[in-house]
Amino acid sequence: MSNLGKIKCLAGTVIRADSASPVSNFEVARVGSERLLGEVIRIDGKEVDIQVYEEIDGVHVGEPVEFTGEPLGVDLGPGLLGSVLDGIGRPLGGFSSEEAGAFFLKRGFFSRSLDPGTRWAFFPLKSPGDNLSPGDALGFVKEGEDFKHLVMAPLGSEMSRVREIASPGTLVTVDDAVGVLENSLAITPCQRWHVRTPRPCVERLPFSEPLITGQRVLDTLFPVALGGAAVIPGGFGTGKTVTQQSLAKWCNAGVVVYIGCGERGNEMTEVLEEFPHLKDPHTGRTLMERMVLIANTSNMPVAAREASIYLGMSIAEYFRDMGLDVALMADSTSRWAEALREISGRLGEMPGEEGYPAYLGSRLAQYYERAGRVRVLGEPQRKGSITIFNAVSPAGGDFSEPVTQASLRLSGTFWALDKRLAEGRHFPSVNWKQSYSLYEKALEPFFLENLGEQWKDCASFLKSLLERETELLSLVQIVGRDALSEQDKWDLEMGEIVRVAFLQQNAYDPHDAFNTLEQQMRLSEILKDLQCLVSEEIERGVLHQQVQGLGLLRQVLALRGAPAEDFEKRSHQWLEEVARSLTTSEGR
Repeated sequence: MSNLGKIKCLAGTVIRADSASPVSNFEVARVGSERLLGEVIRIDGKEVDIQVYEEIDGVHVGEPVEFTGEPLGVDLGPGLLGSVLDGIGRPLGGFSSEEAGAFFLKRGFFSRSLDPGTRWAFFPLKSPGDNLSPGDALGFVKEGEDFKHLVMAPLGSEMSRVREIASPGTLVTVDDAVGVLENSLAITPCQRWHVRTPRPCVERLPFSEPLITGQRVLDTLFPVALGGAAVIPGGFGTGKTVTQQSLAKWCNAGVVVYIGCGERGNEMTEVLEEFPHLKDPHTGRTLMERMVLIANTSNMPVAAREASIYLGMSIAEYFRDMGLDVALMADSTSRWAEALREISGRLGEMPGEEGYPAYLGSRLAQYYERAGRVRVLGEPQRKGSITIFNAVSPAGGDFSEPVTQASLRLSGTFWALDKRLAEGRHFPSVNWKQSYSLYEKALEPFFLENLGEQWKDCASFLKSLLERETELLSLVQIVGRDALSEQDKWDLEMGEIVRVAFLQQNAYDPHDAFNTLEQQMRLSEILKDLQCLVSEEIERGVLHQQVQGLGLLRQVLALRGAPAEDFEKRSHQWLEEVARSLTTSEGR
């Protein structure tokens, strides 16, 4: 029998109701005659506070409240890839205007995240009589050309033997039983996971390899580990969304989960319109085949933002448990924190810094801790990872505000986006003076094994040159450029070449948007060789004015656009031409 109650008072989207029977925190409730979706967020004796995830215009005191006895969950299984969900897991699209409303979902509208009518081909991995424990793969369901959804035994089930199992190629819906255990438990392709409950694992593994983004400034100077966390803070117009979209397209993750958390509708519309037409560079097919989009824009109910990042994390854990590397992108956690602040204010809780609740840091920590590289439950043994890329939108670009600072403490990589760089059309606008990575030591064995000592030398060269340029620019403000030595003048020019030719990258140029680690190392080696060559010539008497007349920046940019197979040969020829030009200009 359902546990029923009545609304006693309302404060925004937070309502207070009584309950006939005990309820649990985070239990889902259906509010009012329209059965609006809500969640219990505080219990005070027989009275409970419920956060409603939809607009509550017209709801009044005395209307019924039904407590379902279940926490907020999502259906996971075949058909999830390529879908677009709202912040509480309802699919956006595929409905008639009468079902869902002309433009927006009707209040109280309910739809599962998976289509119950589509049939999928099932292939078993077990046989009758085999043991099956929680997390074990009973079989798989094919989606698309090559993706396999593992049908796993649910958590909470006891180890039992397989009594019946569907034959290979059997067409089933997500709710059809593909296997029955001796304890009479039926296994279906659909799994129901609670979004706020972290998925357990057998073992957390150390960071040992990078997640390759294809962005030179990120991979070379500030790498992020597979299973790590990166924060991308930046003010308005600094390129957070474009940076995340580039990462979604080019990173070497098997599945990408993109959460539009409170962002402007036009930005999310761009994502929804462009991603289905983008070609996946890894497969040659549409990028949406390995993506799940969660759209919770700023004009949608604010409370659903708070649930959206947990929904995205649960979806990421589902694919991680299949042994995949998942990239999870939230844009942005600042909007999520604003929703948390609004809910906290309606509950009358004591505010913390800048009005955010005192538990802001612990809530962020619970989210970040679900990332990582792990060995998952079940047989066959599988390893998977979740790497987080969180955009943060500090007001006025102030990185000292609470959300940025809390994120900084919880992440291992900090990619600070700079407003001045963005205004100068320098993209990605990563400030190399503020950014850092704590994964460099853990990833060093990987780089040494795959790229050799040259990688470390080249990265050190780039960092030291950029630091030297910063020192010289400060000195120029005092004494002027003419007072510098010939070497210092060249170091300033070389710093500009590194910034323009290496750190900048055009996300819309297919030849420049992505660089492999080998390409990044080759380009940095050429820049290092150029620095050594010109410095030696300056020691022999060449003036910086003579070097400046060669137009080296333009030449490096032309060389950077050369085909990968010709790059090494052309770069050596170019360095020889530079050496001859400098020798001629000196008159030797």
